[in-house]
Amino acid sequence: MILGIGSIAPDFDAVTTEGNFRFHNWLSGSWGLLFSHPEDYTPVCTTELGMVAQLEQEFMKRNVKAIALSVDTLDAHFDWKKDIEKSMDVEIRFPIIADTNGNIARLYGMFPIGANDKKTVRSVFIIDPDKTIQLHLTYPTSIGRNFDEILRAIDALKLHADHQVLTPANWKPKDDVIVDPHMPLDQADQKFPDRHVKGAPYLQFSKDPSNK
Repeated sequence: MILGIGSIAPDFDAVTTEGNFRFHNWLSGSWGLLFSHPEDYTPVCTTELGMVAQLEQEFMKRNVKAIALSVDTLDAHFDWKKDIEKSMDVEIRFPIIADTNGNIARLYGMFPIGANDKKTVRSVFIIDPDKTIQLHLTYPTSIGRNFDEILRAIDALKLHADHQVLTPANWKPKDDVIVDPHMPLDQADQKFPDRHVKGAPYLQFSKDPSNK
């Protein structure tokens, strides 16, 4: 299966550090952040799980449920979790999926065709409440993921979902946004009366509609 933006996130039965459940049922009406790891006890991944624990409140206020996946056993997860909490001074309350045989990683296309090397299991999926994949990133094992960027992307995705606006390069919350050129003119006039053109007619900027 080849997954991409707009694909429905595959459902699966999850064996996790927080109990067993069906993934779609667990998501319920929330956004989801699924981020994966090739194995436990790896230094870069240790810092990443610790960072997600540190940002727990940031994800909660955005209605995002975080869930990690690692191609290792549940017993190893519980042991690794102790290392993460000690080294990062955090408490991990989000689930870590035990994908021992790599079946979920394969379901999500984390292994390239013909490859069996686990180092490619370094993906991030942002999933909306309709279970649709809205963003997919993959990182090499040598580079830690930037969760400030992931939060920024979540903010931009939610802004687009709620207000049908686009976000320009290097956008940050409260910065001006771009009015979607496909929005009907009467609707744009009503929702964005302050919009202004910058250089080209399709570049119509307006204030962040969530910043009120």
